[in-house]
Amino acid sequence: MSNNLFKWLYPGIQIKRWILATLFGICVVALGAYFAANTYPFVRAFGFIIILCGILLIVLGILKMTVSLITIFLPRREQDLVNILYQKRFLERGPKIVAIGGGHGLSQLLLALKEYTGNITAIVTVADSGGSSGRLREQFDIVAPGDIRNCLVALADAPALMGELFQYRFPEKSELKGHNFGNLFLTALYEVANRDFQQAVELTSKVLAIRGKVVPSTIESVHLVAKYKDGKVTQGEARIPRSGVRIEKLTLNPKDVEPTPEALDAIRDADVIIMGPGSLFTSVLPNLIIKGVPEAIAASSAFRIYVCNVMTQMGETEGFTAGDHVRVIVEHTHKEIMDAVVVNSTAINAPEALARYKQENSFPVAADADVIRDMGYKVYADDIVGVKDYVRHDTGKLTQVLIKVIEKNRLIKR
Repeated sequence: MSNNLFKWLYPGIQIKRWILATLFGICVVALGAYFAANTYPFVRAFGFIIILCGILLIVLGILKMTVSLITIFLPRREQDLVNILYQKRFLERGPKIVAIGGGHGLSQLLLALKEYTGNITAIVTVADSGGSSGRLREQFDIVAPGDIRNCLVALADAPALMGELFQYRFPEKSELKGHNFGNLFLTALYEVANRDFQQAVELTSKVLAIRGKVVPSTIESVHLVAKYKDGKVTQGEARIPRSGVRIEKLTLNPKDVEPTPEALDAIRDADVIIMGPGSLFTSVLPNLIIKGVPEAIAASSAFRIYVCNVMTQMGETEGFTAGDHVRVIVEHTHKEIMDAVVVNSTAINAPEALARYKQENSFPVAADADVIRDMGYKVYADDIVGVKDYVRHDTGKLTQVLIKVIEKNRLIKR
């Protein structure tokens, strides 16, 4: 114990000088107090000046000593110190937001929302059956890790290199072709953690130092089953959009899968619940049709928002308006599953991009706000589109709209 105390005096730690400054300040205050007790006014005034100088030395020493202690553990020093203070003080006071979905849309939304609040829980679908996730499911009997990985990277506070590493996809010429490093990392942790996927996600969250939480909607191996208007049935998330026939009903196999307790707890504690953006039948609904989830959302005192897609999707929502998206969610879940719907109200001025989408029978989603209002829900229509190679939600625009909606409604709802 005594040896550890002496280590504080080792050279190079940059603590000794501030300890000495603090001790010297205490001595100066004591000296000033002696003079301040003198009966002569001039000497007394001099004493108070000395006391003030001593207090300044003590404050300076303590502040510098605190900064030295904190920055020892930080890789980027002052910049990280500012970020940590911001996160701990400002972001922790933000609303408790639960974001439900999967795919590219959810991860991009999380990337923006983490600058608004540190109290984010992403409830993510694990029903993916294609690509790297599908292959790992077959080989290791693990739930699909792909969407979980994307959300973990989106919320990461670790250096950017870690995010790039987790998103790295092995080239076609390798034996690991098509696999993401992050998917393999989660699968390896799943095996190390006695095949406990929730623990694997929690351990990965620590590695990436994420802001908030990422929770699988279930940890049971589940597949999507679509029944089409023509009576045919298809199983498997990757195969569902290939039919070319409108989907009538989406179910799960097995039907009685249980949600994770963490997902239900987050829903109960939420100030705001956001569903979407993402593919209606393969990203959003797979979470909402798990037994107990729609009932928990309907019973929640949170303000519940559905973010409608900006483009229809071939094999899923061909010919759908925003009202059709809402109708399908309600038919599959519960009438009180949402309070408001965010839709795009701006014409998409991108002829080349729209021409490419037209070849896939994909068109802008019509914002039939009156139809949605007639169903009993609020509608917030705004410009939330961004066009690059694809026509998607502009994350910045969407986040600004969501923040306005949240600040206006969350306290009223409660």
